[in-house]
Amino acid sequence: MAKLSVELQRYFFEEERQGEIKLVEVLTLAGERIFGFLFVILSLPSALPIPAPGYSIPFGILMFLLAIQLIAGAKVPWLPEKMMHGSMKLESAQKIVKAGIPWLKRIEAITRPRMTYVCTTLTGRVLIGIAIALMSISMMIPIPGTNTLPAMGIFVTAFGLQEDDGFISLGGLAICLMAGVLSTSIIIAVIWGGSSLLDVIKTWLKSVMSY
Repeated sequence: MAKLSVELQRYFFEEERQGEIKLVEVLTLAGERIFGFLFVILSLPSALPIPAPGYSIPFGILMFLLAIQLIAGAKVPWLPEKMMHGSMKLESAQKIVKAGIPWLKRIEAITRPRMTYVCTTLTGRVLIGIAIALMSISMMIPIPGTNTLPAMGIFVTAFGLQEDDGFISLGGLAICLMAGVLSTSIIIAVIWGGSSLLDVIKTWLKSVMSY
């Protein structure tokens, strides 16, 4: 099967498309790697270092539903009909994909099947599902700083999942862990006051750059 970056390039830029695309249409690219593919596609807008307002909450909900199914041991994902036929403007999708393809190619260059048990065993898939579910919840919280890093964690973890690369997935889980700590500190700071870990990091960086 062709690399994901190649398939996305062909689908969005080389083939003729209508003004809007639907999730159910994009799923034709997934093949047997459906769960990993969906997580990669849905986390991409929020994981990129470009503004993508409006996607974190609905895509976070979708990924949470998928993560619960992954934990339950499902082989084929189920999504509500309304979500499957939800549409996005082709121009908006092309903008996201165009920005994401270089990042996909970087990961593809170092990805290969290894430590496959992380991605194929029930224990490994449950662990991945729990991490993605928690990161999806973080993405649904409308507080600055709780979206991008969790989405990055999902993106890297899912890319390893779809390529049966347990090493990459473990790297993604490490990002998820860091994102969880950061998001928790931000939420605590918002509710009870004080400085979050993000504030501490910003202050430290300013002090380092001032020297």
